[in-house]
Amino acid sequence: MTSTSDARAAGTATSVHDVAVVGAGPSGLAMAIALARSGLFTVLIAPDVTAEDDRTTALLDSSVEMLKSLDLWERILPHAAPLAHMRIIDGTERLFRAPETVFDASELKLEAFGYNIRNRDLNRILGEAASGTEGLTRIHARFEGLEAGADCTRLDLETGEHVCVRLVVGADGRNSPVRDAVGIDTKTWRYPQAALIVNLDHDLPHRFHSTEFHTPTGPFTLVPLSGRGSSLVCVERPEVAQELAAMDDDTLALELERRARSVYGKMRIDGARQVYPLGGLTATRMGARRAALVGEAAHVFPPIGAQGLNLGLRDVAALVEIVVSARDRGEDIGSDEVLGRYERQRRADITSRTTAVDLLNRSLLTDMLPVQALRSIGLYLASRVAPLRRMLMREGIAPVLARPKLMRGLTLGR
Repeated sequence: MTSTSDARAAGTATSVHDVAVVGAGPSGLAMAIALARSGLFTVLIAPDVTAEDDRTTALLDSSVEMLKSLDLWERILPHAAPLAHMRIIDGTERLFRAPETVFDASELKLEAFGYNIRNRDLNRILGEAASGTEGLTRIHARFEGLEAGADCTRLDLETGEHVCVRLVVGADGRNSPVRDAVGIDTKTWRYPQAALIVNLDHDLPHRFHSTEFHTPTGPFTLVPLSGRGSSLVCVERPEVAQELAAMDDDTLALELERRARSVYGKMRIDGARQVYPLGGLTATRMGARRAALVGEAAHVFPPIGAQGLNLGLRDVAALVEIVVSARDRGEDIGSDEVLGRYERQRRADITSRTTAVDLLNRSLLTDMLPVQALRSIGLYLASRVAPLRRMLMREGIAPVLARPKLMRGLTLGR
């Protein structure tokens, strides 16, 4: 085993580790850091990525607790904006319209539901932490395949190096090569929508409100950034999203201000705009053949309700807890039994979140009056019935029964 902090793949030398994490996005970086700090010799495999990412991520309270447990939150907090209030405005202009509904974190005795941060800042901070983590080796190379054996798996890298491990973690995104290599199938679906994503400056303060307009084409969501800025996710028909993206900055800013009903005053475009077609994906299994999946390798759904990365970080926290517990009991950490525990622990959370986001999204698109009425009644009750509102807020942050130790302020020892 090796505990070097950084290594470049060269030749055909073989090194042996407890775990290999493939993918260096936020889920992969958090996974590698947590495993190494739990005393498992870990290798992080991913090529260098130089592209700037103008998107943002809302880290909900349970994810914040996990980052605190890993002693990472103090580095992240100065770059993040709190989400103290969540406001939902029905902009469908349909027969059944819900009242404006505001969820306040103080009702749960929290300062904020979570914090919004630019992905480039989050990735940089996690990358710096990974580089300084003892027991974590970074190999800057692309994963090309694997051969699973009875006691370990051999990973083949583009440089010709082979890495042998007892467990592989696929944190390599929706097109996961690890998932394909171990033969895990997926269920996929598409929506007749695309998301325009862009950051904005505006004249009026957001006062730490996340504001979501429900429209007939999908959510139009403004999430606070530091200062007088917000990140926008505008879900539209694909052709309209492309038309918006093609506008010059001044024209687009004026159109977005109109759609936002000038709640934040005059707007200005801050950075690049991006358009993503919307769809979903779920893996039929969370693991197989000494490999486990986390994050978008296991599940993908629209950017609604800040669930994507937070669900992935729950994968990370659950898998770390299961693997460390198996290690402490002297079990094979890559065995079918250990992967089965991970499957059982995560499946209900993933299924319920995927279903909830899918139903909410489709309820905005449908012209069926009973569905529109049910959505409006649900928001009306949430605005009027305090126990129901608090339950929805708690479950929106993370389901109580699916919250691993790292998300409850507990640490995992060596």
